[in-house]
Amino acid sequence: MSKKAKQYLIAYAMVLPAFLIVMLVVAYPICSAVARSFRDSETGAFTFANYTFFFTEPQQLRNLLYTMGVVLATVAIALVFAYALSLYLRFVKSPISRAIGNLYLLPRFVPSLCAVYAMITIIRDSGTINRISRLFGCDFKPGLMYHASGLILMNLWFNIPFAALMITAGLGAIPDSIIEASYDVGASKWKTFRTMILPLSIKDVVIAGTFVYMSNVGAFTTPYLMGGNAPKMLGIALFDQFNKYLNYERAAALSVIMFLLCAVSAVVYIYTNLKENDWEK
Repeated sequence: MSKKAKQYLIAYAMVLPAFLIVMLVVAYPICSAVARSFRDSETGAFTFANYTFFFTEPQQLRNLLYTMGVVLATVAIALVFAYALSLYLRFVKSPISRAIGNLYLLPRFVPSLCAVYAMITIIRDSGTINRISRLFGCDFKPGLMYHASGLILMNLWFNIPFAALMITAGLGAIPDSIIEASYDVGASKWKTFRTMILPLSIKDVVIAGTFVYMSNVGAFTTPYLMGGNAPKMLGIALFDQFNKYLNYERAAALSVIMFLLCAVSAVVYIYTNLKENDWEK
């Protein structure tokens, strides 16, 4: 055996344990779930019924549309606020911006369960907001619990700092010399933003959006504690199929559907990175 062949053999032997672990704990469960999603729960025969159920049954279809509505609203609002925050942190040099820069990531370090319960004590109809309003002679009830607006509000708590972190990193890579050169030739702040800053940072905005999207499609903790009984987020619908109805075939089918929904953002993420040079033109 040649020396080069021995080197290849040693390299493959070192990689083999990690490869086997990935195949065992990732690839095999995925393939098993996909195969089970096409199986009839009673006869074990091949069927598409588990998939058609989620697109034809009215309640399940509402769950799907409700989830996508909450997710897309979260992505849009989070990106708007995160981008504005990132611009402020990047281009405004003041004690306030430095203080915000040190504090805006704090929500990322608060356990999600604690954050959700804290929000519940504030926004529920008998919570802090209602009690403060009663001190002024009114009985204001926010109406955010068990409603899509409450889920979106809680999602923004987690996702605005995360998106701002990614976008701020992208804005930080823009050289100050480019901005100064734009001002030197007489460009206004708006034109500098539109023609220089936005094109150079839009890739990071898209990437941040893909991560926010993926993290919310399968969200469970917030919808479980703050969501209503109908319609439900897909994470709760999956929990019901698996634990309440004990229909593992439909649970597998819904898992595949959620995976495909997340795969859309994965494709956008990969395409964005492959076209990195085009974003800067």
